[in-house]
Amino acid sequence: MIAPASDAWDVIVIGGALSGSATARLILRRNPTARLLILERHPHFKRRVGESTVEISAYFLGRVMGLTDHLLEHHLPKQGMRFWSMNAATSSLADCSEIGPGYNVRLPGYQVDRAVLDEHVLQLAQQEGATVRRPVKVKHIRLTPGGAQTVEWEDAGMPRLSTARWVVDASGFAALLGRQEGWHRPNLRHPTAACWTRWTGVKSWDDPALAAKFPAWSARCRAIRSVATNHLTGYGWWAWVIPLRGGDVSIGVTFDQRLCALPPGPRLADRLKTLLLTHPAGRELFSAANCRDHDVHYRANLAYDSTTYAVDGAVLVGDAAAFMDPFYSPGMDWIAFGATAAAALISASLRGEPAGPLAAQYTQDFTVAYERWFRALYLDKYYYMGDHELMLLAFRLDLGMYYLGAVQHVFRTGPSGLETPGFARRCAGGPAALMALYNRRLAAIAQSRRRRGVWGRRNTGRYFPFTSYEFNARLVPRLAAATARWLALELREGWRTWFRRPSHATIQSQLPASALRGSADLAAPLPARSR
Repeated sequence: MIAPASDAWDVIVIGGALSGSATARLILRRNPTARLLILERHPHFKRRVGESTVEISAYFLGRVMGLTDHLLEHHLPKQGMRFWSMNAATSSLADCSEIGPGYNVRLPGYQVDRAVLDEHVLQLAQQEGATVRRPVKVKHIRLTPGGAQTVEWEDAGMPRLSTARWVVDASGFAALLGRQEGWHRPNLRHPTAACWTRWTGVKSWDDPALAAKFPAWSARCRAIRSVATNHLTGYGWWAWVIPLRGGDVSIGVTFDQRLCALPPGPRLADRLKTLLLTHPAGRELFSAANCRDHDVHYRANLAYDSTTYAVDGAVLVGDAAAFMDPFYSPGMDWIAFGATAAAALISASLRGEPAGPLAAQYTQDFTVAYERWFRALYLDKYYYMGDHELMLLAFRLDLGMYYLGAVQHVFRTGPSGLETPGFARRCAGGPAALMALYNRRLAAIAQSRRRRGVWGRRNTGRYFPFTSYEFNARLVPRLAAATARWLALELREGWRTWFRRPSHATIQSQLPASALRGSADLAAPLPARSR
């Protein structure tokens, strides 16, 4: 038997996509002479789901990673978020209730083609001193706390053995180290699934033909609708519409498996399109659209976290550490915090500081951040996401709290503000509890509305021209006004649920006929051949 070739490094990064290459770049900035190896399994990054940045991830990519020129040249500027709701009385796109900015947004954001971005950041990491090996396959990671970590990998079928003081797992959903060590933990409180692909032939929201067809609908908005992240919403589900440079559009649906599923059918792409066409906005924009062949993806049970995020010698970043939900595009915020914190931890260790306490603090910070983040924004949100009135209230509160806390802190503190995830900061406990409270209450009110047959009653004919939040004297009063609206809602109808224990559906068909027009059988299971 041939012994594997071996070599020694200071840091080995497993995975060369954004989380891995960004972490590598930050480590090399702090430690220019560090020997750093990136192991990437793909010869080139495959086309991935389109992804939106939000304020913190845009700050991280632009000001920390220095990618502003790349983002403007190879991706699209983003103009906020829009939400489109419907009910049985909604017959056309113009009838859908809409939430979205009346004018263009204040802070930068981007609609990102992840394959293009990942390749660029990996190339920069290589230019800045990282050694990249691709395509390779990591076979096993042997951890030695405080010592040399060992990575067994294959390069063109040849076994290799590398050691390093630190291993960074940035392997994405594969979560190699977390699964190997038993740290990976499914989040059973949030049984969501997603199906997505790229489409051609999607009608633009800003098409002159649409403006001629619905002149009042077109004239009421001064902003560009087409480069926003547009959300189509229904009971228990939502769909994203993300444009990409070059003309493709990333479209996918995420749903709570307790409340709905994809329609039945032999082809996964057809099932996805059938669901999208149940929405009036979907029928208007996607009726002539076609998906890219061999680019349809499905993933059940999206949410998970880790019992351990770091030990003395290894750290998890990005999706290798945890994932909550694609709604509000938190993925690259999570990468920004993880990459920055991991680089700080590893750099301190390479300077000779004791790594054990730092790794324990990293685990504590990200454990607290995940739980607070999840309870504040996602737990049972799918019960009310498609109700225009409830989602409008949640959106104003969610975004306002995000600006008041996490975004404002990072913009004022600078890159060091990313070393601790926003929800893990000491001052975040109270705001996180408040957010979890109103999120829980809105879910309870939504369930009460379903029982009383009034869920989504304002999903037709309403438009809320949201004005972007800013770091000025109006931020707190605007947030206080939204809070007052929530309290008024509690007095008006929330009292019905104050003393009632919340009920949760099981993962089966729970769709009343009025939930989605023309889609009474959305709970059909996905055929095994489509998984």
